Amino acid sequence: MLVPKITSTLTLDPSLQQALSLLPFTLYTDEQQAVASIESGYASAWADIALAVQAKDLLNSGLSVAVLAPTQLDATIDTSRIAFRYSAADVAARGLKSIVECAIAEGVQRAGAVVLELTADQINEATLLADGGKPLLVQLVNAASAKLLGTDGPVRVLVELVGDGSWTIGMLSRLAGAGADAVVSADQLALDPQEGQLALGEAFIAASGLVSDRADGLFTTVVVDEQRVCLGVVYSNAASVAAALAAAQGVYWSRKRGLWHKGATSGATQTLLSVAVDCDSDVLSFRVRQNGAEFCHHNTRTCFGPAAGISQLAQVVAERRDNAPEGSYTRRLFGDEQLLRAKLLEEATELADASSKSDVAFEAADLLYFVMVKCAAHGVTLADIERSLDLKHRKVVRRPGNAKPQFAAAVASATKPEAPSAIARTSILSADIRPAQPGEQIRMRVYADSELTTVERDALQQRPIIDSEEIMRRVRPIVDAVRANGDAAVLEFTAKFDRVKLDHTVIRAPFEVPALSDAVRAAIDQAYSNVHAFHSAQLGADTCIETMPGVKCSRFSRAIERVGLYVPGGTAVLPSSALMLGVPAQVAGCREIVLATPPRSDGSIVPEVLYVAHKVGATAIVKAGGAQAIAAMAYGTETVPKVDKICGPGNQYVTAAKMLAQNDTAAMVAIDMPAGPSEVLVVADATSIPAYVASDLLSQAEHGPDSQVVLLAVDLTDEQLAAIEAQVHEQASRLPRVDIVRQSIPKSYCLRVASMADAMHFSNAYGPEHLILQNDRASDYVADVINAGSVFVGPYSPESCGDYASGTNHTLPTYGFSKMYSGVNTGTFVKHITSQELTREGLANIAQTVMTLAEVEELEAHRNAVAIRLRDM
Repeated sequence: MLVPKITSTLTLDPSLQQALSLLPFTLYTDEQQAVASIESGYASAWADIALAVQAKDLLNSGLSVAVLAPTQLDATIDTSRIAFRYSAADVAARGLKSIVECAIAEGVQRAGAVVLELTADQINEATLLADGGKPLLVQLVNAASAKLLGTDGPVRVLVELVGDGSWTIGMLSRLAGAGADAVVSADQLALDPQEGQLALGEAFIAASGLVSDRADGLFTTVVVDEQRVCLGVVYSNAASVAAALAAAQGVYWSRKRGLWHKGATSGATQTLLSVAVDCDSDVLSFRVRQNGAEFCHHNTRTCFGPAAGISQLAQVVAERRDNAPEGSYTRRLFGDEQLLRAKLLEEATELADASSKSDVAFEAADLLYFVMVKCAAHGVTLADIERSLDLKHRKVVRRPGNAKPQFAAAVASATKPEAPSAIARTSILSADIRPAQPGEQIRMRVYADSELTTVERDALQQRPIIDSEEIMRRVRPIVDAVRANGDAAVLEFTAKFDRVKLDHTVIRAPFEVPALSDAVRAAIDQAYSNVHAFHSAQLGADTCIETMPGVKCSRFSRAIERVGLYVPGGTAVLPSSALMLGVPAQVAGCREIVLATPPRSDGSIVPEVLYVAHKVGATAIVKAGGAQAIAAMAYGTETVPKVDKICGPGNQYVTAAKMLAQNDTAAMVAIDMPAGPSEVLVVADATSIPAYVASDLLSQAEHGPDSQVVLLAVDLTDEQLAAIEAQVHEQASRLPRVDIVRQSIPKSYCLRVASMADAMHFSNAYGPEHLILQNDRASDYVADVINAGSVFVGPYSPESCGDYASGTNHTLPTYGFSKMYSGVNTGTFVKHITSQELTREGLANIAQTVMTLAEVEELEAHRNAVAIRLRDM
């Protein structure tokens, strides 16, 4: 590496001084001159120090390395910040070989660099083969390279030429070949060299040992920005390097056009900040400040895509400082110092209070935004912040690190906030509820609507309160782990939660479908046919109308390209869920259908689900369940395709993962709807058959302990209600999943109401997932339904038919979300796009309306887009 040496008596041409500041290192003989250079350049400043007592203060001021005589070592200073100088007098007195041996034994072990003062003859001697075989300088460099200074790399070896000789390009190359750096007096370097001087670009290449592995001899050059983010890869040669150093700009060598001044015609120039060579001496690095347009000709920040992270934040904030509209929040932040101060304190406090990994990351991101606004308001760039960080890192004297008294006192006096009190419960919800024990009657709670207060009636319409914060706290680490570690995390969680150890997590079509019984295959085929027919009928025609002469507006649909379908496992085998999700996705025309379902204990997929996946044209199956499966589809992994929308039911952890993914803009994924426990509301009157009513109640109660089951008994006598209760107990006792029903039925209730009007009013307020009308003239009341996921009308329409084969979809909104969500349908898997086409006449007809409204909103460019066309008519 070329290390220019600047003495206090040397007066340099400003252009040369600027060019020298672009090199990685500069050695100064004047300490204060070295410290002053730190504020203006990116080069590491080294300085000769006469007394060790000065070193600590200078290093604390930002000096990179203090060059001392070995006898001046201060043991309290980090050795990586010290260089030992072996003077020409030392070499003359003890001999070159002895000095090299001393440098190996002493300098390499106790300092971060060694500087040898050698004459031209001694440099020749040091780079020639020695008695032991290797040249003396190579022996020293090898010993230095073996001593790593933590993350600062190996010990460096510098050679400074003394005496009457002058550096030549050949000497620099030999020194670089030995692995040593050359200290060259700045007056021997020039941009336009005279006799006895070296051309700076040529000297830099020679001293760096830069070589090309290309047939054309060009040097691969990586261009990075101030944060060392790679902008792109270009090429250089000796001529372009010389031109870049002379102009302090990004100048490269185009393989087509020759010498290439980046941005000379477009204005997207680059201010050159520093140049460097990689550790293998075959790649150049140009650190630049990009001006004007972006680096890439596609107008992206880099040739590998747009900026991201903190770099993007800094860029956006700087642009908003100059262009934020009046009245916008960002403009307020830049114009109101008190508001910005309050937000900084608020976000810093929230970050201090955050505890989970995801919360800390979230609050840190918020704080960084306001920090960058503060910086931009004062003209501070991200590069300025990093420079300050570098200077702090170089400090060798550390402060104790105690908090300032006012902040320490505030924290000490703060009391832990009390936990929020439990949500108040009515007498109904606070009743003693426990599972039915074997031998006890399995029965629902019974209430009379006429005896309830408004508060109690409203309480019955609520679902069980779920501690969403606690669930989110458990789910976030799973989602974060999958996002960070991909397949490895999915496999780990599958082993942990499903107790299945897999060696891969995805299987791709075509699938090997195990043999199914004829009856099962025929049942699935019939269900598929019905569901496909019903969902095909939902494909609406495109819309196209002429809103006024010459103005044609249209709307057309397009399938969502990549969808993820979650098919639960666990306590039940659910090929029906695969049908209900897969068929509408297939009908809609989704290009990629990814199905996720928990594996069986042997690592395989349920055969019935596998068969459905085959029929609906799934492209991949993820052998995972729970939050880890949702996260894998939302963010993608090494093998799990990333999807655009996730649909499907699941437990509260699956729902939490879907909500987290939907709310994370980095995931860019939508979901079908929030989901909760399965639920049914049955309306029964005196005409209802008790056995039918009980069977419908139990068909949902067997799903899980948290299933919600409601019976609205319309003007039933005690005897009629008792007949239904008896059927509930009798049928439940025969079910294989009776233990689940013993928990869910006691949590459920029957509400006795006086009329069908009261029943429909309560049902619409409740908004059930499944609404079953088993009352007299049931079809007459369908018109009164406002809120429900799906309605089952009459005694011969059990909810089970909708679950499996009637044709409607069983993936429905629960937890009262039927008030604002639809169940899954063909429309779930499509999006609608609008277009408009105006003729010359159409534009003339609508122009004045558009321009008037644009003027009202003070959007002149909008108005002008119309006006400029009118002038041509």
